[in-house]
Amino acid sequence: MSAKDISTGPVRLIDRYLLRLLFWPLVGCLGVTVVALLLERILRLLDALSQSSARFGYVAQLAANLVPHYLGLALPVAFFVALFIVISKLSDGSEVDALLASGQSLERIAAPFLAVGLFLSVFSLIVFGYMQPYSRYAYRAVMHAAVNAGWNGRLAGGAFIDDKGSLLTADSADIAGQRLTRVFIRRLDGKGEEEIITAASADLKMDPDGKTVTMDLRDGRRIARDAKGDYRNLAFSSLTTQSPLAAAAVLLRDRGGDERELTLGELAKQAESPNPVVPKGTLLGELYGRLARAAFLPFLPLLAFPLGLASKRGNRAPGLIMAGVLLLAFQHALLLGQSLAKADKVAAAPAIWIPFALFSGFAVWLFLGSRTRPGDTPVSRLVRRINNLVKRVIHALPSPKRHPA
Repeated sequence: MSAKDISTGPVRLIDRYLLRLLFWPLVGCLGVTVVALLLERILRLLDALSQSSARFGYVAQLAANLVPHYLGLALPVAFFVALFIVISKLSDGSEVDALLASGQSLERIAAPFLAVGLFLSVFSLIVFGYMQPYSRYAYRAVMHAAVNAGWNGRLAGGAFIDDKGSLLTADSADIAGQRLTRVFIRRLDGKGEEEIITAASADLKMDPDGKTVTMDLRDGRRIARDAKGDYRNLAFSSLTTQSPLAAAAVLLRDRGGDERELTLGELAKQAESPNPVVPKGTLLGELYGRLARAAFLPFLPLLAFPLGLASKRGNRAPGLIMAGVLLLAFQHALLLGQSLAKADKVAAAPAIWIPFALFSGFAVWLFLGSRTRPGDTPVSRLVRRINNLVKRVIHALPSPKRHPA
């Protein structure tokens, strides 16, 4: 391929080639990361809402509202891993060397990746600034409705149903949650007096109207007050009673009670307001934190190129570990800055933008230092030393003894 072939058209052939190499790793990493995070959260939601009515419908709504949150978390990691995969592949195939030999600079090779970083930065502003605030409030509203939706007429062993002063629990239950053993009930009777019911076993059955549950209790006792106000202890072999299924509680408060529920425009407006909903430092810390996370994405290619070129075939782990440490440190530095701004110990601007300047400056310095000798930077040399040290330690370990057959 000649220099003329890769320079024709408004978008060069080499740009299309590099973007095509990046597309599927980026989509795959992003999809796998978001799905893995969602599945773990869905399992916890199913357990938390096991006694709620319309459990699966609520979990589906909650999972849908979690997508913007996990998308924002996964995007930087997925973008960097995809970049690392592509750059390592180009390095292994000596394609970077061929491009440099044909007169292409490292900056020009990185240009399409920088363009993708700018596009993802704008996309992140939409996710962080507008999608996440609305989805966060919607998640809380659905969770509020699910928690207060009342009992679904089933009970897991060892679980407690505590609804409007009534308590129901059982030591064990069948798979359907409708046949219980060693049941305990504490509730208020029709006169508002407390009564206690225990039973060796019980069968639950939801009534056709969907508003009450019939409980057939066997071999138990019922303790309640009589008309004179005295407690009576009644032993029974069979007792049928009903328990209402509670309706949903009142709606959640209006959106905006938490700074994470405010859009970028609302954060800026509230920060200028004389009476903001939350302290000004908290608002500015949240605003600058979202902007910094989005603005850092175009710097990831500058970080990925030196580390990816320094990671030769079979030696990927040190570069990925170093990148993971840097990304994690950047994220925690922003969280620390937001916490300091929220506690009014440091102004929001330096608390957020100083870590951003340090990490972005480090990425630029690392990239500029690898232009003359791609892959040879102080960090790559440190990575190689760590890798050689690990190899020496492994070789120094005693080898397992072979036993004769």
